[in-house]
Amino acid sequence: MKRRYFFTAVLALSICVSSCKDFLDQTPDKILTNDQVYGDPKLINSVLANFYERIGYGQHIQGDLYDFTRVDEAIRYDFDNVNELDRNRWRVYDYALVRAINQFLFGLKQTTVLSDEQKAPLLGEARFLRAWYYFNTCRSLGGMPIVGDDVFEYVPGTDITPLQIPRATEAEMYDYIISECHTIADMLPAAKNKNSARANKWTAKMLEARAALYAASLAKYNNLMATPLQTQGREVGIEAGKASGYYQKALDAAVDVINNSPYVLQDKRPEDKARNFYEAISVKDNNTEVIWGRDFIYPGQTHGFTKNNLPTTLAQDNESNYLSVLLNLVEEYEPINTSTPGQGSKFDVGTINSPKFYATADALFKERDPRLGGTVMYPGSFFTGAEVVLQAGQLNVHGGKWVKTEGGSNAKDAQGNLITSANGPIFNSSLRLVNKTGFGIRKFLDETPSAGTGGRGSETWEPRFRIAEAYMIAAEASLELNGGANAITLSNINAVRTRAGVKPLINVTFDNIVHEKRVEFAFEDHRYWDMLRWRLADKIWTGNQSNETATRRGLWPYRVVAAGDPNNGKWFFEEKDMSFMYPNPLRFELRQYYSELDNGWLNNNPKLVKNPYQ
Repeated sequence: MKRRYFFTAVLALSICVSSCKDFLDQTPDKILTNDQVYGDPKLINSVLANFYERIGYGQHIQGDLYDFTRVDEAIRYDFDNVNELDRNRWRVYDYALVRAINQFLFGLKQTTVLSDEQKAPLLGEARFLRAWYYFNTCRSLGGMPIVGDDVFEYVPGTDITPLQIPRATEAEMYDYIISECHTIADMLPAAKNKNSARANKWTAKMLEARAALYAASLAKYNNLMATPLQTQGREVGIEAGKASGYYQKALDAAVDVINNSPYVLQDKRPEDKARNFYEAISVKDNNTEVIWGRDFIYPGQTHGFTKNNLPTTLAQDNESNYLSVLLNLVEEYEPINTSTPGQGSKFDVGTINSPKFYATADALFKERDPRLGGTVMYPGSFFTGAEVVLQAGQLNVHGGKWVKTEGGSNAKDAQGNLITSANGPIFNSSLRLVNKTGFGIRKFLDETPSAGTGGRGSETWEPRFRIAEAYMIAAEASLELNGGANAITLSNINAVRTRAGVKPLINVTFDNIVHEKRVEFAFEDHRYWDMLRWRLADKIWTGNQSNETATRRGLWPYRVVAAGDPNNGKWFFEEKDMSFMYPNPLRFELRQYYSELDNGWLNNNPKLVKNPYQ
């Protein structure tokens, strides 16, 4: 194997991950030599900043909003006849990044412009970003080649066989990620940094915990399948006997973060739990919750998530209402006074022939887990002091019977009463910029003036790790190791639930964990991967129209307009099948648990093997 250390760095584009001004003071736009790059601390930081820019994987607010409509959390505002989940949509395969990081590690070790003490955290950050890459690769593809710190360069005419590295087993890859994070945690500063934009010790411990939990889940739940997914060399498929060890590692790392890090569950507004939850995730000022995220700052680094998702009546630009949140998710937020804490429940709204009436548009939803209000815009919600009116139509009385009247955007009756809001929801599969389900997204929307314009954009960050996840990892791992009545299991899940404003549990079940993860981390790139690691995806997204978990549903609000009737002015809600927009139910097949390896990869490296069902 020939290893050559020759480096040039192309530093271009607007590279910025952090709003920390000492992280990136200038943006080079030319090719520089190794001596120039590693002879200047600012350029060294610029290279590192470029790596941060390149690791945005999965659902993320700066990315394709279509990603948020692929599972059972939301749909977009126009017709979509997609009939299955794309197994390669969130596939991660970028060994050019690994090579660049390895070049950086070598160059940084050789430089004399920084002391060993100054180098250590930079080396730790680079290794963390490499581990983050490997984690995202492993959860989509299974075990893939691990190249360590080596930098390989092919010289034409030489034997390429030594450069063709076989796939690691899935367990080996998770072991590598866990070991790397455990080691580099002590290389990184333990203190917070501005807006949690850079990795620190606790970021590494969180990835250690998450990777161990994923490995544990796969070791357990893959082997509970009728036919476990597995390749001959276990590039896919972790032995069941490894589950307990991984769960213990996940628990230990998570507890370390909970007990020793400077992060705490944010609970600054106990009188308004919905607002508190929104701020804990979406507001950077004095935040105690977010451990690591992708930061944005104006000018120069903003995104259009707010512009694209504001309600129509509050739109600040020419886009709005891209995401309509599904009733599937909304019903998971349990009633505050439920007798069955830790599980969602359906709304009992009656029928058009026997309707139930509510005094206000928000009455149904204010009785639910306050995290709903911090995540979703429901009828009667407010944004920056303005009410978000969601109204599908009127409920009138004709011939002694209740009938619905619906209209176009902002339609009014002869008396000037609103029929259908400009915000929707509206029964039209092609009309853009209008809500379709009766619910919009609240999480991540920026309240800063002009943040919804294309000219300014939003600075809202994108959390990747929150302290709440440490508690949930500890709760899940402890459940698997110690049972649902164990004090560690209960204290950790109930810490999250108490902050949320819902009843504590007295015994935790696996279903409670699934529920809590869904409502706590909606739209934070957890749902899809949780369903995969628990091997639940094919069981809930069956492709069967008669299976409610596979269909997409909304809840449409109607204002009662019936002069003289005691219910005049009240609200009626009707569940709505979204098949007029999404005719095909969600379908997930066994082959989709792992992405495919492209033929080009296989041709270039015959030592790679295909994934199951490929």
